[in-house]
Amino acid sequence: MSVEKDNKKRLFIGLITGTCLLLCAFLGLLWYVPYAGLDSFGAWATWSWGLFIFALIVLVGWAYAGLLINVILGKTHPFFQKARGLSIKLFLPLMTILGRVFGLSKRKIRGSFIKVNNELVLSEVGRFDPEKIMILTPHCLQASRCDMRLTYDIDNCKRCGLCTIKGLLELRDKYGVHFHVATGGTIARRLVVQNRPRMIIAIACERDLASGIQDTYPLPVYGVLNERPHGPCLDTQVSLIDVENALRRFLKEDKLPADADKNVGLTPLTGL
Repeated sequence: MSVEKDNKKRLFIGLITGTCLLLCAFLGLLWYVPYAGLDSFGAWATWSWGLFIFALIVLVGWAYAGLLINVILGKTHPFFQKARGLSIKLFLPLMTILGRVFGLSKRKIRGSFIKVNNELVLSEVGRFDPEKIMILTPHCLQASRCDMRLTYDIDNCKRCGLCTIKGLLELRDKYGVHFHVATGGTIARRLVVQNRPRMIIAIACERDLASGIQDTYPLPVYGVLNERPHGPCLDTQVSLIDVENALRRFLKEDKLPADADKNVGLTPLTGL
């Protein structure tokens, strides 16, 4: 598992290095082309344009250095506190394009982005009261044979144990956080607006997690990848232990329940 995580980190560093080099080369070209034709305006115009382009290159280099330091050291330097935002807004789209050029799948690129995003969130974000944390999941976690509607009221769940919704409800009850199921991005955004959390623990596939992290920035989102033993969007599952560990990390220590050290995920599921 640690080898896989290291591979994801190396992939992220490789892509972001290539992206920065390409971006700097492009900016250098923007400087060179007008350079040849700016002489007619006088030397000041050429140097002013050159200084402007140089400042942009420095900005990109600063952003790259900040991300690299955060990824390698696992903590945020005060000088680079905007690194996560730059990663989400600037580098991810360019990394996706670059990765596709080299034949990397979007899933692989998004997975590496989510891995690094989680590390940045862990290094930047503090702890919150339970009512400020929301667990957000896709509806495909619900058993496909279940006819209960959970989108508008998660407590419609009968807790039969045929899917991991039961365990997630137990986590909600144990830690006092919000828990909602969304059928799509629009409903997910509406739930965020209605509940106004300060921290989201999102469960989804690589595509939906990457999209959700971008949509909700600067709100911190810690992503937990779902498992898809039956293929995409059908009877997906999630590690309850991973979700519970995230809750323990982001909840204020004095708000943790007395039995916080006992994993809900280890409770045998009924109905299986």
